[in-house]
Amino acid sequence: MTRTAGGGRGPTLQDRIIELIHEQRLAPGATLPTEPQLMDLLGAGRNSVREAVRALQALGIVEIRHGTGTFVTDAPLRVLLPSLTFHIRSRVRALADLVAVRELLEVGLIGEVAGTIPPERLDELDALASRMVTDPDADRTFHALLYATCDNELVLQLMDLFWSVYQDVGSALAPADDPVERVIANHRAVVGALRTGDAGAARAAMRRHFTDVRARVAGALPAQ
Repeated sequence: MTRTAGGGRGPTLQDRIIELIHEQRLAPGATLPTEPQLMDLLGAGRNSVREAVRALQALGIVEIRHGTGTFVTDAPLRVLLPSLTFHIRSRVRALADLVAVRELLEVGLIGEVAGTIPPERLDELDALASRMVTDPDADRTFHALLYATCDNELVLQLMDLFWSVYQDVGSALAPADDPVERVIANHRAVVGALRTGDAGAARAAMRRHFTDVRARVAGALPAQ
């Protein structure tokens, strides 16, 4: 472990490779310097460099293609899925916290996209709401499609990450008594508010939707 003169922990070899990526302005898809080059640039041994690169691969920062080289990735947030899912499943009540974060994000975003969604997209959202009776993926697609016009890739990745965790952890809970007709009505109310272009009405509709989501999660969680 590297320590600074003051006794604090210094940058790890992984940190130094990440800094090298930024210094050399290596965009996603660019080739990382070769193993011998990294050894020279960082003054580190082969095994240490190899271990650091593998750690960065596990984090989704680089991709090792055997026989081709190592490439910088766009570091998708889905790489956090296993650790976040483990965290939530290890603390089952934390699922309610995840829903609370989703609510904060979606209530804020729905006001931003109100008035920007074309009529044909709103029709598609209505159709997705109807499909929730038979299609388990329709709900997830609905929420992803809601924010497609926000032009924020980070938001879309966060939404996908939260949904993956919610569905994985939620499937392990006891089913809650929540008629699908009510779920559909909540989603259609969101679409109806969006058709008016009224950001306040859209936020209010989304809050009502999450009131039911929170109640559903609370009813499905084991009693403390």
